[in-house]
Amino acid sequence: MTIALVFAVLMNGTAYFFSDKIALASSGAVPISRAEAPRLYAVMERLAAKANLPVPKLYLIPQAAPNAFATGRNPSHASVAVTQGLLELMNDDELEGVIAHELSHVRNYDILTSSIAATIAGAITWIARMGFWFGGGGENRERGGGLTALLMLILAPIAAVLLQLGISRQREYQADASGAQMVGYPDGLISALEKLGAYNKRIPMDVPPTTSALMIVQPLAAGEVFSSLFSTHPPLSERIAALRNMTVTR
Repeated sequence: MTIALVFAVLMNGTAYFFSDKIALASSGAVPISRAEAPRLYAVMERLAAKANLPVPKLYLIPQAAPNAFATGRNPSHASVAVTQGLLELMNDDELEGVIAHELSHVRNYDILTSSIAATIAGAITWIARMGFWFGGGGENRERGGGLTALLMLILAPIAAVLLQLGISRQREYQADASGAQMVGYPDGLISALEKLGAYNKRIPMDVPPTTSALMIVQPLAAGEVFSSLFSTHPPLSERIAALRNMTVTR
């Protein structure tokens, strides 16, 4: 168990410190200046001041599908990337809702939470593998221990992934709620999520799965039961319903 935990900590510790650079590079994000996106900078600076956060570095992803993500291990090392499609399609209220959602991920230290969850999931997976090879995979195989170890090898990683996905989904709900509170009303974010859901079903986005998990809306087409089960995001309809049920004071 100790060895498994050490492996998990090393792997996810590296991801924690370099995840922002990896995510930005894999999405093709490039720095964007105030002159290129004055509206984006105005919204970001206003909300960051309201939330008492440093202004994150801003990046543009040159893709047509509207989307955005935040990354960075803490508010002082945060970055927010938005797609060209997002800037073109969102009105001011919708853009404000999206940026508030991403700033909430930064303020809530969701990268840290996700890293801890990934460490636990990684440790469980390593323990299952070691249990198979050193526990039930050898001489105990004839007494049924091999079957138990095989089930452990298969089911433990699935349980670990489900735990990780459950935490990821909960953080999305929390970022929605925190973002609406930050702005003072949920209408802009609700409208943005509706637009994001509609456009991302029609416009593909070329990003790896690890980066798509960071997006405000997962840029993958909705699939059948199993793809929904292993989605890193809760259903958009449920997120929107939760926002509609919120009572937000301006």
